[in-house]
Amino acid sequence: MISKSFEIESNPSLLKKSKLCLFFGENLGLKNDLKKIIKEQNKEFSIQNVFQNDILSNKDAFFDEIFNGSLFEEKKIFFINQASDKIFDVIKELELKLDNQEIYLFSEILDKKSKLRGFFEKSKIYISIACYPDNEITIKKIIQNTLKGYKGLTLENINLIAENCNLDRDKLRNELSKITSFFSNKSIEKERLDLLLNIRTNENFDSLKDYALNGNKKKTNSLIRDTYIDAEKNILYLNMINRRLTRISEVNENAITTDIETAMSKLRPPVFWKEKAHFVSQTKRWNKEKIKNVLKQTYNLELKLKSNSLINSQILIKKLLIDICVLANS
Repeated sequence: MISKSFEIESNPSLLKKSKLCLFFGENLGLKNDLKKIIKEQNKEFSIQNVFQNDILSNKDAFFDEIFNGSLFEEKKIFFINQASDKIFDVIKELELKLDNQEIYLFSEILDKKSKLRGFFEKSKIYISIACYPDNEITIKKIIQNTLKGYKGLTLENINLIAENCNLDRDKLRNELSKITSFFSNKSIEKERLDLLLNIRTNENFDSLKDYALNGNKKKTNSLIRDTYIDAEKNILYLNMINRRLTRISEVNENAITTDIETAMSKLRPPVFWKEKAHFVSQTKRWNKEKIKNVLKQTYNLELKLKSNSLINSQILIKKLLIDICVLANS
């Protein structure tokens, strides 16, 4: 049967009607929130986190874990992560044996032809919940609920927080955690909130830098229009470009005797997991000569910026990024 995510968020007890539930979609933040709700509803029980690939590689061990528990255990709960149609047969076998166990499957996007999605949606006893991307309304509702009772929670401040997270629920949770810790007196001041959320400028430039190095003209042009280049952070921006190119150069040198993934794993500090896709793509586009070319440009631009405070640094930084994007495609 199909249920709406907001129904579960407002009334978690609905999940108790089913021993098998499927959560699917691209909204990772929503799925994380739903996991927290399930944990909150089942504080007295242990919850096991497992992954589809581990189950498929040793199904018998998984079944033993589910069904051969202690006589004193009232209920067993399992989160199956990264579920797809590959696990469909296992779920069909499981449903016939479930007693005091609850299974929650978490999947990425599943199209309408998916066997797993179809099985749950057509069932009269199991629940299917689509986790679609948040919109402005749901994001603002989370802000209002979390900061209920705070002085200074004006429409302007709500909009500022919402815009800063870019409709990303996970990022919103992090920002709200910072806000509740920072404003422990429950009184939000606009100026201090601006300072607290200023990290957005750096993150937007980081995305712009990555798309330029990837040679993605469409994204680069879009972000160049929308990204605010802070004149006081010009040297930081250049250092961000230099640091990425230097690390790419290091990986390319190490990859001569091994593969890119292995070479990346040797980097210290390691590449953050969210950056890996960009990083791999960039190593394939940037050779030693191209990197040397851009490092020379950033060096000359840094000298120019430091020697002339009246220069229009925003135009020069953006021109550099366009040049990088063009060079990435050469």
